[in-house]
Amino acid sequence: MEYESIILKDEITVRKIYTIHYFEYMKNFEFSGETHDFWELQCVDKGEIKVLDHILKAGQVIFHKPNEFHNLAATGVSAPNVVVVSFACTSPAMKFFEGRILEVSEYERGLLGQMISEARRCIESPLDDPYLKKMEKKKDAPFGSEQLIRLDLELLLLSMIRRNLPNPVKPAEEIWAPGGGGSAAYIQIMDYLKAHICGYVTIEDICRENLIGRSQLQKIFREQHNCGVIDFFTKMKVEYAKELIREKNQNFTQISEYLGYSSIHYFSRQFKKITGMTPSEYTASIMARSESKKKTERRV
Repeated sequence: MEYESIILKDEITVRKIYTIHYFEYMKNFEFSGETHDFWELQCVDKGEIKVLDHILKAGQVIFHKPNEFHNLAATGVSAPNVVVVSFACTSPAMKFFEGRILEVSEYERGLLGQMISEARRCIESPLDDPYLKKMEKKKDAPFGSEQLIRLDLELLLLSMIRRNLPNPVKPAEEIWAPGGGGSAAYIQIMDYLKAHICGYVTIEDICRENLIGRSQLQKIFREQHNCGVIDFFTKMKVEYAKELIREKNQNFTQISEYLGYSSIHYFSRQFKKITGMTPSEYTASIMARSESKKKTERRV
């Protein structure tokens, strides 16, 4: 008997991406709103935002169907980080997302992260411009980057539907993902680092307080973040500093002291090493992005 193939069914197919944004908003940012004939998702990575009459907190995502009016505003409480992805999809299964606000699992958060990473590899346009209307491709993009963006987005949509069915399907990461990302040790260490974000910790402190060996600790963070745990902790502190800068409640010296840096000069060096900008340059950049739309509207 000859082999016979089967045709695999596509439940969701995405062929066009309009925008992929990861933006760090000021705490007073406000976008009055728009409509367009394609889907858009807004996912809060940090802080909280107001969309229409809803308050979305970190780890929540809202979907807007084609031609549905939507807006976005910071609540004034914190300076939020938001992922925005707009795309064309005519698959009937997308009806599931109409009017939905959903929680994002760790696996799905990872897919969003991979999408942003691949977009940075193959999209020339900056991903931190919330008013960008057309993305430009890089001529020297790595092999497969565009396809990986599509696959990650399709996996994200499929995973969210499966998790929220009347009889939920077990998350994919619990079935096939190796230990590390969702392990109890990793989660415990992440909680420890967050709790000590305003202080100084060593590898010895982390190992002792979390009952883990040095080599295993470093192995986990190399696998998950491609860097050592102290390098990762430094990046965490700088990300928190960026959020505090956007909230505008403290000056640079106060932020430096609050985060446990020995001096404002050391804080500035670490900040520039991670971001490529000094705290002052970062402030000017974010303010320019936040105000660009308002200036354009005034000229019109």
